[in-house]
Amino acid sequence: MGPCYEVRSRFSLRIAREERVLALRSRPVRREKPLPDAEIHSEGFRQTREARRSALVEDYVELIADLIEDGNEARQVDIAARLGVAQPTVAKMLTRLCADGLVSRKPYRGVFLTEAGRKVAEESRIRHQTVEAFLRSLGVSAETARIDAEGIEHHVSAETLDAFRRAMTAPR
Repeated sequence: MGPCYEVRSRFSLRIAREERVLALRSRPVRREKPLPDAEIHSEGFRQTREARRSALVEDYVELIADLIEDGNEARQVDIAARLGVAQPTVAKMLTRLCADGLVSRKPYRGVFLTEAGRKVAEESRIRHQTVEAFLRSLGVSAETARIDAEGIEHHVSAETLDAFRRAMTAPR
């Protein structure tokens, strides 16, 4: 058996494995329970839409608080670099945050949080830390937990956060 056979063999195995995975995916997944009442069902979607709307605001405000706490000013250029977006995108969001009363801006200086902005940042940070700690308690790596918590934190309810905290403090 030469090297060509080994390559063909490994390739054939990979193709067969991919075909099995595709076959499993193409099977319809059955619901375990009937659909809930339309009003109850729509509430979940409403909450998700609201969480998406507030996620961006919370991310900006939390980052601004972090930059200020690190002893730096929260400058537009730094916010753009940390969020991986263009400065005009940040400028537009800062205008929105000013209008919402969460930040204030001073010419030729950085961005500052108002009292309302500090409150939003603190609440967001607590949610983030709780979710991240919970994921770490499940054995998720530090880096993955940090990244995943960045998205999950905006979508968990107070009830779920309390359950996370109870699960982390419960004796094992």
